[in-house]
Amino acid sequence: MALRVAAYCIIVDDNRILLSHWNEGGNSGWTLPGGGLDPYEDPADAAVREVFEETGYRAELGELLGVDSHVIPAENRFHGATEPLQALRIVYRARVTGGELTNEVGGSTDEAAWFPLGDVASLHHVGLVDAGLRFAGLSA
Repeated sequence: MALRVAAYCIIVDDNRILLSHWNEGGNSGWTLPGGGLDPYEDPADAAVREVFEETGYRAELGELLGVDSHVIPAENRFHGATEPLQALRIVYRARVTGGELTNEVGGSTDEAAWFPLGDVASLHHVGLVDAGLRFAGLSA
């Protein structure tokens, strides 16, 4: 089984949540800003780096909210995958400290936007969003 470790942030301000639109390999959906760790990278550093890459915002981390483990069967992975993937997703609370909302170009996300928390349930989003909201004690 392959393993992917990634770090993400829940950023909520004025009853709005910041989400990134994941669009890769024919799959898409709104997700928490974040992504995979580079070799030897600390998860906290990866979370801050990924928020900046995907949203244009500088972020300051708060507490570690939780770790979500998700197994993707080989047949549900990208074309050519021969083994399942276990995704370990580390979720932090964070806040924006600067920067300007900017869409990522050439990465796994193509848009970033703020949404009212009450609208999240109606968005096409990945399960990580629900897990992150649960970790943070929030509901969509």
